[in-house]
Amino acid sequence: MWRFWRATINSRNGLAFAIRSEQAIREELVALVLAVPLAWVIGVTVMRSFQLVAAVALVLMVELINTAIEKLSDRLTTDHDPQIGQVKDMGSAAVGVALAVAGLFWLFAIAERMGLI
Repeated sequence: MWRFWRATINSRNGLAFAIRSEQAIREELVALVLAVPLAWVIGVTVMRSFQLVAAVALVLMVELINTAIEKLSDRLTTDHDPQIGQVKDMGSAAVGVALAVAGLFWLFAIAERMGLI
C-alpha cells in the first residue's frame, strides 16, 4: 500500500510540474476538460463518448512523455547535438500523430452524429 501511495504522489508531482512548466500541457488539459461534456453531446453511444474522451487523454499522455524526453535531453547537455535534436523531433512527431488520431476520432464521431455515415 505504501508503494502505491508513493507512486500516486510522484504522479501528482510530475503532473503539477508539467502544468507549471509547459503551455502545451495546459492547453491539452483545457481540451480534455472541454472534451468531457462535448463527447456526451457528440457521441452517439456511451462507448463512442468514452472513445472521444480517451482520444484526447491519449494526446495528453503522449505530450507528457514528449515533455519528459525534452526536459531530460536539455539536462544532458546545453550544446547543440544533432542526435538529441532528432530524438526531440521524434517526440514531437509522436504528439502530432496522437493529435491526428484524436482529430480523426472526433471528425468520425461528428459525421456519425450528423448521419453522414
